[in-house]
This record gives sequence, structure tokens and C-alpha cells, in this order.
Amino acid sequence: MGRTGTALAALVAACAILAACSSSGSGDPDDPTGTTLRAEIAPIFAVETMDGTFSLSEHLANDGKPVFLNLWASWCYPCREEMPAIDAAARAHPEVTFIGVSVQDARDDATAFAEEIGVDYTLGFDDDGTVDGAYAPLGLPASFIISGDGVILERIFGRVTEADLDEKFAKYFG
Repeated sequence: MGRTGTALAALVAACAILAACSSSGSGDPDDPTGTTLRAEIAPIFAVETMDGTFSLSEHLANDGKPVFLNLWASWCYPCREEMPAIDAAARAHPEVTFIGVSVQDARDDATAFAEEIGVDYTLGFDDDGTVDGAYAPLGLPASFIISGDGVILERIFGRVTEADLDEKFAKYFG
């Protein structure tokens, strides 16, 4: 068998292995097709905020309300556009804890931006890049809806509106 034949045989074998693995499903006996999504646990973080600190693990252990996590930066124009809508949604949905975390930004710039925009929900600062690294946004703004037991229910990349959030919270929290 020449090089082409050997390469073709290896490719056929690899395809057979992949087909066998993908047909085995998710391992859930109630879902033999493997279409069930696996729960993704939200990465735990703690950040300094404008008023103190916010710890996701402490929040989930002591409060247990769902969390809307928004990653933003002072240089991000869509972030500037969406923050008033997030603020309005925070007032309309007290059953959800809202936190915005500045990522990929200088602390002085983020603080000045936070003071200028003047929202009432909690704003924090990811000074060491831990939150940015753990949540790995595809760009900014990026938001995450996290259940009260710490599972990421949805990732949202791009600007959100108050209506978007109303719809998503109705879907997840009734």
C-alpha cells in the first residue's frame, strides 16, 4: 500500500472512530441521541466593586438569586449604549442580582466611566484579568445568565436591550 493508500486507510479509521463516539450519545440513558446540553458551572470569581467586593461563591451560598453578569470596558461603545438598559432591567427584576465587571481596561478609565454612566447596579473591576480569562468573552460587551445554583444558562455576546432581558428572564425564571 502506497502513501495515498495508507493515508486513506488512516482517514477511514479515524472517521469510524468519530462516528462510533458521536453515536454513543451523551451518556444519558434518557437521551440516546446525545442532544442534551451538559451544564456548565460558572467560574467562581471575586472582584472589588465601587462599594466593596462581590464574590460569586458567597453570593450563591448566601443569597442564591440568579446572576446577570455583564463584562464591559470604558472604551467599548456598545457597552455604553447597553448599560442604561441593563440598569432598567435590574430595577424591573429584583429577583436577579446584576453585576457588571470591567475587563480589559485600566482601573482609572473604568472608574471614570462608571461614575459618568451612573448606573445603580453593582459594578466591579477585573484588575488581574481573572474574570476575563475565566469567562473568555468573544468580544465586548458579553453577558452571562447564571442560575442560583451556579450554572451558566446563557451566554450573550453583543449589546442587550431591556426587552431582550425581560424575555430571557421570563424564559428562565418565570
